Amino acid sequence: MQVPICNFDAKNAILCPQCESKVESGQLTKADVDASIKLAKLAKTNSEIDKFSLFSCREVSGDFVLYLSKADIDIIRQSRVLYRTLQNEFSGKIWLVESEANDRKFIEDLFFPIRILSINVVWVPGGIQKTKVIVSGKWTVKFPIDINRVINIVKQVRQLDIVIEFEDGQRK
Repeated sequence: MQVPICNFDAKNAILCPQCESKVESGQLTKADVDASIKLAKLAKTNSEIDKFSLFSCREVSGDFVLYLSKADIDIIRQSRVLYRTLQNEFSGKIWLVESEANDRKFIEDLFFPIRILSINVVWVPGGIQKTKVIVSGKWTVKFPIDINRVINIVKQVRQLDIVIEFEDGQRK
């Protein structure tokens, strides 16, 4: 398993002086450390998780954005049991994104399994740049993704202002 902190630190839930200095300098976040420890704990009983590569973790308003390899994300998305196991370990909702993702792929990962029809950059009066995301289908109260959470995560992590529209023209 590959995590942002030392494997020994992750398995024993304490930080060595080297990892401690990375946290103090800002190279690592508290979320990186917490996610590494949680994954190491799960890896003791789950061999699939033991093969994962966690590159980073960001906490946004109680939610956790996990930066994993594409192969790891595919494995998690194919198994509801594995996803629930991970989700139960974290206090907030987990969002899985590719570590090397550009802005477009990042947004698509947040909306998974919903299909994104297009992502465009638009300029609004005043010279403000916004990213317009058009989502397939229409918005209902049972829509599986909390749109406001996605908007907040994109704003906090990527510093992008996004506007979400649905295929039927509804704006959220």
